Amino acid sequence: MKKDRILNPQLLTAVATTGHTDYLVIADCGLPIPRGVEVIDVSVRAGLPRFMDVLKAIDSELVVESAIVASEIDEKNPQVWQEISDELRGLPIEKLPHEAFKEYTKRAKYIIRTGETSPYANVILIGGVNF
Repeated sequence: MKKDRILNPQLLTAVATTGHTDYLVIADCGLPIPRGVEVIDVSVRAGLPRFMDVLKAIDSELVVESAIVASEIDEKNPQVWQEISDELRGLPIEKLPHEAFKEYTKRAKYIIRTGETSPYANVILIGGVNF
């Protein structure tokens, strides 16, 4: 058994197999899941776990090159946008309209569904390399 950080075996597999330029999505519980994309559902109930808890855990183990969020997050969920910006400090973060964001999720290797219920609490992490 791992001592700390991520313990969930499905999340560990997702981190270990997300390669350079692969998309890994961390989503609120309302984001539509495209057919054919592997879903890791860690939701327990509305609000649990929080989107940011999962993002922080994944970010602690995954090499991230850049990220994508929905542009609506600025207006509809500025607190979570600030938390994302703080967590991914220094990384390029692209903003797309939510409809385009949903289309991009079709390219994801994994979507991690959280219990988050605040609007637009979704991010596409783009895998990087550690060298």
